Amino acid sequence: MAVSTDESEPLLVTAKSNGSSKNSYKSVSDDGSVSIQMDSRLIQKGLNNGGSDGVKYYGTGGGGGGGGGGGYPGGEGLPPGIQAPEKITYTWRDINVHAEDKIGCSGYIKRFFCPKKARYNAPPKHILKGVTGIAKPGELLALMGASGAGKTTLLNALTCKTSSKMELTGHRSINGVPVDENTLTSLSAYVQQEDLFIGTLTVKEHLIFQALVRMDRRIPYINRMQRVEEVMAELTLARCQNTIIGVPGKMKGISGGEMKRLSFASEVLTNPPLMFCDEPTSGLDSFMAQNVVTVLKSLASKGKTVIVTIHQPSSEVYAMFDKICLMAEGKLAFLGTPAQANEFFKVLGAPCPANHNPADYFIQLLAVVPTREEACRNMITMVCESYKSSSHGAKMLHQAEKNTEIQSTGLPSPWFSKRRVSPYKASWWAQFKALIWRSWLSVIKEPNLVKIKMLQTFMVAMLIGILYFGQVIDQDGVMNINGALFVCLSNMTFQNMFAVVHVFCGELPVFLREHLNGMYRTDVYFLTKTMAEVPIFIAVPMIFTTVIYYMVGLNAPFSRFLCALIVMILVSNVAASFGYFISCISSNMSVALSVGPPIVIPFLLFGGFFLNAGSVPAYLTWLSDLSWFKYGNEALLINQWEGVENITCSRANTTCPADGHIILETFNFDENHWYIDLMALTMLMVGFRFLAFLGLLSRAYLKH
Repeated sequence: MAVSTDESEPLLVTAKSNGSSKNSYKSVSDDGSVSIQMDSRLIQKGLNNGGSDGVKYYGTGGGGGGGGGGGYPGGEGLPPGIQAPEKITYTWRDINVHAEDKIGCSGYIKRFFCPKKARYNAPPKHILKGVTGIAKPGELLALMGASGAGKTTLLNALTCKTSSKMELTGHRSINGVPVDENTLTSLSAYVQQEDLFIGTLTVKEHLIFQALVRMDRRIPYINRMQRVEEVMAELTLARCQNTIIGVPGKMKGISGGEMKRLSFASEVLTNPPLMFCDEPTSGLDSFMAQNVVTVLKSLASKGKTVIVTIHQPSSEVYAMFDKICLMAEGKLAFLGTPAQANEFFKVLGAPCPANHNPADYFIQLLAVVPTREEACRNMITMVCESYKSSSHGAKMLHQAEKNTEIQSTGLPSPWFSKRRVSPYKASWWAQFKALIWRSWLSVIKEPNLVKIKMLQTFMVAMLIGILYFGQVIDQDGVMNINGALFVCLSNMTFQNMFAVVHVFCGELPVFLREHLNGMYRTDVYFLTKTMAEVPIFIAVPMIFTTVIYYMVGLNAPFSRFLCALIVMILVSNVAASFGYFISCISSNMSVALSVGPPIVIPFLLFGGFFLNAGSVPAYLTWLSDLSWFKYGNEALLINQWEGVENITCSRANTTCPADGHIILETFNFDENHWYIDLMALTMLMVGFRFLAFLGLLSRAYLKH
């Protein structure tokens, strides 16, 4: 299939069925030439859109792009010239999900004591049992059922997000064309139950970032910003566009309903024809829940296919659904309009009572009550079989079977390409620019990060400066100066390490969701996140060293001050790098704060202040070689005592070092190692950051 068109200009592709014996699938470039021809059977069978006269596609003329917006629907993962349809009929047939049943044998300790037969020969648990259904464009379909009915598992199956521990079988098709995970991802959006955002950004800043990394890389910047404005107006977010998103319970921001609408806005930026929503009203009051469903209804009215799971909707919300899918014990109990549901259960002899919420009634009717399990399961089986044998159910099952028939044209599916394409819609450089912008905004807008950190640094420096104020080069001054320098190293280590242990483990849920959605690469995220905080780890040691250096009375020449400043900056960045490493391997902030100090203490002991460098046991020299305290302490002492030729003995009849060279020998330090120490600190900074990146990469890999 060849496409000859200018990539800089959008291309219009139409498919029409005029009832003649030969149909054509054409793409027309600016000069009017036809560049794609396709068999009529493929159009009639695979590209119908629920009975409309034709399907329109708005492409960008080449492969590699991604989801678009405002006239630029998605194309990432699709072959060149084939773009997402405007309307989608999503059909699933005979969906079965099995999971290993290891009740009582989970966990390493329990598995050790669990009988081998129970561990490996337990029959798999049948979660979904031959579920079939259809979701059509312009309809809002609600998956409903009691807890454990299988509605969330069904949604995961429909979105290709089933756990690797589960086995899924069945057929899924879009407009009659079988789809795989990559194709479905490129054609759909998934709004998950939990809203995850960077709380320091405003609503508009968040959407701008989403537009930069999610929309097709060939869409001009001005078009992206126009799409952001359109989406904010469409989802009534314009009034709060300059309000920070906030973090519930920590930072005041937008309301819960606005936060949920922002989740929708993030997904509809690319104008996907198919949307999935997991419990969109969870945690909202009835008023906010109704507003959220109103938004979904509005999106469906624009021709989108919207599938949601919902738990106990109010009667007002229930009435807004175009179709409901009732699940019970992993089986389909009913699929149709709310009015058809009332009629169906009325015929079964279980009509919904007057002035009663139909949703509550149906869920209770199809629930398994612990004291009446057998009777409830018999009731569920009767309802499911009655629906299959009803005229409405039989018609739906027949249509689903027809929609999911495998094409026999011999031609490849128009939405499937064997060509390997990047899952990322933005280029590496575009991802970098967008992420460095967001990361820097997050740093400077964090209320407790910049101002308080600078004030804290100044106050600690003043305290140490006052404590060690005006030291002279004598017997007592030598001890005090050495102690002051090591205190400075320790303060820069702990202050900067604990300043970043929350960075990655705190944002890990946001990163994993955005990364797995194909928004950006792991290396770009790590690089930009650490680069955005570099100015802070330069400013903090500069303030600290400037305040304390001359207050203590350290080596006076300005060149020595600059050398000490360089060492302090390197130590601060090594400590931050180690903090990144702890953050990336920790599951949450509590773990990071618990693990960090015990790991740092050995490095501190090998810094040369508490344990002489020459007395380190041979089997622990590797730990000494990894201690940034050792290299930082040696570099600062060399900078302080090199060239000092006369030290006054303050007390008679005592032995004291005669010059700076003797002091360095006492610590077993070499005054020629200053540059070596700087190189070692630089290597440790790079090494710890590389380990941190590997830790983050492994977290992302394990999540796949």
